[in-house]
Amino acid sequence: QVQLVESGGGLVQAGGTLRLSCTASGSIGSVTTMGWARQIPGKQREMVAAFTTSGTTNYADSVKGRFTISRDNAKNTVYLQMNSLKFEDTAVYYCNLRNMPHWDYSAYDEYWGQGTQVTVSS
Repeated sequence: QVQLVESGGGLVQAGGTLRLSCTASGSIGSVTTMGWARQIPGKQREMVAAFTTSGTTNYADSVKGRFTISRDNAKNTVYLQMNSLKFEDTAVYYCNLRNMPHWDYSAYDEYWGQGTQVTVSS
């Protein structure tokens, strides 16, 4: 099992910044990816930023140029720096981790954090 603990959410005015953190513990495999998703009530959860297995990063179009994902492997921690926040960024943000065998990246186990609320006032 893997545990993910998020922090850093809160209330911010439009144009402001927030930094989310997520620390993983437990049975973290040798091949993992970590990322962030968000969910608005009544809508599907969407990935906003994530690391790939090769260490590159992917971003949703809606956050490109404003959000930056980074990580500290020694601390099993991933961060999401959110700049120029917009009202439409308001959501619950979830940390995501995938453990996978090195011979089949599609056969992953997926874990989610408990979520942290980000509210952007217009």
